[in-house]
Amino acid sequence: MPECDYCGTSFNDEDDYLSHLENVHQDELGPIDRRRVGGEDDGGLPTGQLAVAGVAIGIVALLGGVLVLSIGGGGGGEVGAAGSAHYHGTIQMNVLGDRVDFTQDQYQLQDDRFHFEGDGRWHAHATGVTLGYGMESLGIGVTDSSVRFQGTNYTEADGYAISVTVNGDTVSPGYTLQDGDTVRIAVEES
Repeated sequence: MPECDYCGTSFNDEDDYLSHLENVHQDELGPIDRRRVGGEDDGGLPTGQLAVAGVAIGIVALLGGVLVLSIGGGGGGEVGAAGSAHYHGTIQMNVLGDRVDFTQDQYQLQDDRFHFEGDGRWHAHATGVTLGYGMESLGIGVTDSSVRFQGTNYTEADGYAISVTVNGDTVSPGYTLQDGDTVRIAVEES
């Protein structure tokens, strides 16, 4: 003798029970009971499709995170939260003989983790700030063999000499800045 899971009423056979579900509890039925009485299950996705969609979303999120870290961090690891550190240094950048003036408004307070504050010194306000991250936050792209500045990409392949040093030593954009670092970036015709 079937018994209704919704109200506890007993029935002589399965057909009477299904008729009761359809007539009395139609708005309460879950997906399985809706299928049992021959109705739809609110158009929900089958479990297999939900699993595939969840995996696809997870892969996209993971790849997006890797891309953000590789672009923003310049390959040197994850930049910490704003306010997790506070240190300074200097940057001298020359492009084809013209010195970049980092006291200009366009370079002031552009990012919470790396910026200039009027005095010509760079300020890092987070742990793990790389040279690549800092320059990118200013709108300047730096790689081992190119510099993107004011819409122009200067590359060694196009006949430019690119030099990126910290405290006199050649570094990559993934170099993690330290308090007191003196950065020099030069783009010259070779």
